Amino acid sequence: MEKQSKIPMIYGYAVCLVAVITLLISVTSLVNAIIDLGDPMHAQWVDPKAPSLASFENYKMDILKSGEKEQAYIPDEVTLRAMYNAAKDDRIQTAKHKTNQTIIVNSLLLIICIVLFFTHWRWMRRLSKVEE
Repeated sequence: MEKQSKIPMIYGYAVCLVAVITLLISVTSLVNAIIDLGDPMHAQWVDPKAPSLASFENYKMDILKSGEKEQAYIPDEVTLRAMYNAAKDDRIQTAKHKTNQTIIVNSLLLIICIVLFFTHWRWMRRLSKVEE
């Protein structure tokens, strides 16, 4: 009979432990996403071969260096500026989308973890009172 009563206790404590670990991981991801949302230009990893979006001048130099010398198409200043703005806007929108997605998913995960933890914790307390 004693073994029967330990199985629910082990299960309850295991669920509480997993909920706490998941909560800690989710909080870390949530904080990182909030920080990334504040500066979306630097929020994600950038391929070193990609043109720099730090400034228009950097972007222009990277684009001009990337073409082959003989067959290189060199866009005019207006076209380069439009390309830079489009690339910059795309990076910002992509970063915002990913951070918003991370915030929503981790917030839901936090809520689920809290509900699971407190539900199982109360159940464990009731089990321990019944066994006394």
